[in-house]
Amino acid sequence: MSEKHLKSALISVFSKEGLEPVIRKLHELGVTLYSTGGTFTYIMDLGIPVIAVEALTSYPSILDGRVKTLHPKVFGGILARREAGHLEELRRFDIPEIDLVIVDLYPFEETLAHTDVETAIIEKIDIGGISLIRAAAKNYRDVWVVASRDQYSALLELLEEKQGQSSLADRKHFAAHAFHVSSHYDTKIFEYFQSTDEQATDPGLKISEHRASELRYGENPHQQARFFGDWSPLLQQLCGKELSYNNLIDVDAAIGLMAEFADAAPTFAILKHTNPCGLATRSSVLEAWTAALAGDPVSAFGGILISNRIIDLETARAIDQIFYEVLIAPGFDPDAQAFLQQKKNRILLKLSAFELPSMQYRTLLNGFIGQDRDHRQESMHDLRVVTELEPDEAIVDDLLFANICAKHLKSNAIALVKDRQLIGIGCGQTSRVDATRQAVEKAKSFGFDLEGAVLASDAFFPFPDSIDVAQRAGVRAFIQPGGSVKDQECIDFCNSNQLAMVVTGVRHFKH
Repeated sequence: MSEKHLKSALISVFSKEGLEPVIRKLHELGVTLYSTGGTFTYIMDLGIPVIAVEALTSYPSILDGRVKTLHPKVFGGILARREAGHLEELRRFDIPEIDLVIVDLYPFEETLAHTDVETAIIEKIDIGGISLIRAAAKNYRDVWVVASRDQYSALLELLEEKQGQSSLADRKHFAAHAFHVSSHYDTKIFEYFQSTDEQATDPGLKISEHRASELRYGENPHQQARFFGDWSPLLQQLCGKELSYNNLIDVDAAIGLMAEFADAAPTFAILKHTNPCGLATRSSVLEAWTAALAGDPVSAFGGILISNRIIDLETARAIDQIFYEVLIAPGFDPDAQAFLQQKKNRILLKLSAFELPSMQYRTLLNGFIGQDRDHRQESMHDLRVVTELEPDEAIVDDLLFANICAKHLKSNAIALVKDRQLIGIGCGQTSRVDATRQAVEKAKSFGFDLEGAVLASDAFFPFPDSIDVAQRAGVRAFIQPGGSVKDQECIDFCNSNQLAMVVTGVRHFKH
């Protein structure tokens, strides 16, 4: 029979917020209530009749509350199919039918976020609650399950609408949510144990995120898209339209780039399609913005902007002269924020920290691939000078700056830098020499003098041709990982043209 009428309910919850109207409605409908521990006391204090589970099982809560509901008189009433054989067994063992199970689990995930005390974390692994959820959801044809406080309001709405009746579709819908809750809960527990298992050899992959938000569309309007997760601990949106799929990808790239300059002097970056097209470090935020914009004022149109410092009013007025999609910063002076918010569609994001997850994942074929995020950042101590000409301190500083730029460009990637300003990029090309030509042409098109500039390559030079193209334009120093069979040929070319080259031994290829 599809339609079921509620006669009894077992309630065992951690969070009571929003529960009172549900309990009062169940009482109004004449539903017999069973409960445990703190929930039992809560219901009693409301003046609503309730039966303690201990009275049903004839066993007290034992082991500091670890065992309360784990008993045949509880699980028999939940798991019994409402058919002759099972109902006869219930009568024989004096087990009441339980038609509704309401559970809210111990807050394991929240506890994990606020403490690293193992005993406190372990005690928040719910055993009885998760068992009740699984049992009730398994028997959804006869039992209605509410698996979290998030569904108290949905339950109340149905109780008021149907006056204690539920359809098979209703119960199956709640059961699906119940398994969503239980699988997510188990995943977070697995992740905790995996992270502390010193003998782990097979990491496996469990991905669970119960928060999802619909996006306007995906990469293109005909594609649907969702964001799974919660960016609020990292970003606060101060104004503007909803972030799109493409916005989110660019914002992730922007934060990853600026994390390299989190503790540096004022730095500003402009990104387009995840690639930095403008980047500069200066003595003030305004100067950094001006230099970053000069790197490619054409590509900056509709870009993603990010600063490592608070935005002041003077900088805000300068930024406002171009069209952009998103502006990200650790903060905004009140007058700057008020000024920028005058354009309602422009997205302002306040960034709490330049931190992103240490692992990156993406779908591939019929599975997933994952890798460590590329947090490696070279310093002057990682550089090996391979040419007769040794770069001076100012050139080394620019080389390291350029190396970061190339790291965040799509391969094949070339970055041209002069005085801590990105002045030309070549990216996403099928040959390195084409990427070099693109970078040189870009720089020249915006009037930059390349004499004394430096060049970074995200991977080794397979031939000296890229070096030749760059040196003809005025580039005098190069940084690359090395490792090509043609390395010596490239070094010899540099020596014959009085060029400096350093190698890092680290490739930053971004496919």
